[in-house]
Amino acid sequence: MSTLKLKDGTEIFYKDQGQGPTLMFHHGWPLSSDDWDAQVIFFLQKGFRVITHDRRGHGRSSQDIYGHDIETYAADAAELVDFLGLQDVVHIGHSTGGGEVIRYVNKYANGRAKKAVLISAVPPIMVQSDSNPDGVPMSVFDGIREQTLNNRQQFYIDLTIPFYGYNREGAVVKEGVQRNWWRQGMMGGIVAHYEGIKAFSETDFNEDLKAVDIPVLVLHGEDDQIVPYQNAGVKSAKLLKNGKLITYPGFPHGMPTTEAATINKDILEFIQS
Repeated sequence: MSTLKLKDGTEIFYKDQGQGPTLMFHHGWPLSSDDWDAQVIFFLQKGFRVITHDRRGHGRSSQDIYGHDIETYAADAAELVDFLGLQDVVHIGHSTGGGEVIRYVNKYANGRAKKAVLISAVPPIMVQSDSNPDGVPMSVFDGIREQTLNNRQQFYIDLTIPFYGYNREGAVVKEGVQRNWWRQGMMGGIVAHYEGIKAFSETDFNEDLKAVDIPVLVLHGEDDQIVPYQNAGVKSAKLLKNGKLITYPGFPHGMPTTEAATINKDILEFIQS
């Protein structure tokens, strides 16, 4: 097991596997780097070096109670990139991790990022406001806060249902997938998860998206019940200077797991293009 002690004392758990062109994966809330297993093994078998890490307060990283905002998450990723001496990296982020990626590429990459992939990602901004009338109402995020604070153990089981589209007709519910989501979530700290809700829902990524000029692939499921695609992936792609959008009818928020074969193929094609 590898850990990096950051400048502020936080210990970040990471996995550095394989040799070849470098990919770095950034996971979603409230999970860990284990959520990328279907991508890790695929790309290792294709001859890539694959870096994954547990965000501060999540998974096996230390459960610090400070720094649970996108700016710090991106700065943490930058410290890991610097420590490992990475160059020409393709950064791939899911959900909250997509926000982390676009902020990192805009403010911290310093030319080290080659391409980026945003999957079911939260940018440009999730919460509803006068300037974002199509966003998700604040009451929804207040409900997530209340459930995380007072009912986390059960909430993390219940949330897997819309996360993976298991409430749709014909869906094949896999208890092992649900248990693995719950396992990852419960490994993290409640403070990190509670504070992280504000980070993923209220951070404005509009200027980050406009500023990034490297190629960015935006992937989003059209049946995403967590981060609605019209207010997220579609808008993000329009703001990017060099963006490509692929949307998938019927795919859920957790499509890197449920639809790994399709997602992996499209990421590989983008990387090699």
